[in-house]
Amino acid sequence: MTLTANNLTIRYGEKPIVPNLSITLPTGEVTALIGPNGSGKSTILRTLARLIQPSKGTVYLNGRNIAQMPTREVARQLAMLPQSSEIPANISVWELIGFGRYPHRSLLGSFSAKDIAAMRWALEIAGLEPLADRSVDTLSGGERQRAWIALALAQQTEVLLLDEPTTFLDIRHQLEVLSLVRRLNREHQITVGWVLHDLNQAAAYSDRLIVLSQGTVVASGSPADVITPPTIWDVFGVKMVVVPHPINGLPLCVPCDLGKTDESN
Repeated sequence: MTLTANNLTIRYGEKPIVPNLSITLPTGEVTALIGPNGSGKSTILRTLARLIQPSKGTVYLNGRNIAQMPTREVARQLAMLPQSSEIPANISVWELIGFGRYPHRSLLGSFSAKDIAAMRWALEIAGLEPLADRSVDTLSGGERQRAWIALALAQQTEVLLLDEPTTFLDIRHQLEVLSLVRRLNREHQITVGWVLHDLNQAAAYSDRLIVLSQGTVVASGSPADVITPPTIWDVFGVKMVVVPHPINGLPLCVPCDLGKTDESN
């Protein structure tokens, strides 16, 4: 399922944050939005999810204008994991995952056998079966993030959008979340769009990168095409050496300035 933005202009008040943007998240691929703070990454992702209405332009979900689709229909096809979410007090992991079934249930209906099966599948995929009865607010940061991903998985959508899913996590839990999302894409053909800050992680776990600066696309394509010293300098103002990763050959960014030494010693 393809998600496309066509000639989007997004404003906060009178100020255009994103001027005339056109991008595509191709079916079955992992696409990362990268760029400096304030480049519009999260705003664009929220607009793709229909959480922000653009001033101009159209977002198409599998060829249909997403603004004209019923909310439940959108939620059956697209799930969005925001940067931060409020957790109801004393809610269990299982109960949290259950919220992902709202697009498929009647307003007052109980969980069907199909709902329960979807929730169990999401729990298993996220590796949270032993924690199903635990309160979400007692989980570690990595476990909690996987619980939110499981909620999105319970929606059983073909498109998953994640806004900085590794923020505030240590390196082990970052890699757990990145690997989980990559596995969802590879094994279940879920189209993924996410905002990532770490260039090396974006290159390692994404098929396609879209580099943004001030709401404008500076470069897009494969990691090898996009992660280059000139692009990094133009967008981030940082000098980097880009070398092949010793294991997978993907581009690996190494800062040129590794810290000044005390020349007096």
